[in-house]
Amino acid sequence: QVRLVESGGGLVQAGGSLRLSCTSSENIFTIGAMGWYRSAPGKSRVLVAVISSGGVTDYANSVRGRFTISRDNAQNTVYLQMNSLKPEDTAVYYCNADDRHSRPGYDYWGQGTQVTVSS
Repeated sequence: QVRLVESGGGLVQAGGSLRLSCTSSENIFTIGAMGWYRSAPGKSRVLVAVISSGGVTDYANSVRGRFTISRDNAQNTVYLQMNSLKPEDTAVYYCNADDRHSRPGYDYWGQGTQVTVSS
């Protein structure tokens, strides 16, 4: 069982920045994709950003240019740097580790961290 622990959420004013961290209990070097998702009140969980084991990144259009995902394999940690935050970024942010292409069933989630952006 893989354990993902997120941290770094909080309350920030619009235009501010936060950095989320997700630390895995296992080596993330070989995990196919590490991602950040978010769930706003009354809405489904959606992909925010993803990074592959090779370092290729992709972002939701709503955060492209403002958010940056990165990974530190030595620390088994994935980061989400969030700049120019907007009230619509308010959500619970979840870390995900997905390696189902290589290991069926390898799809794990963190407990989530709340991000609140005030106007």
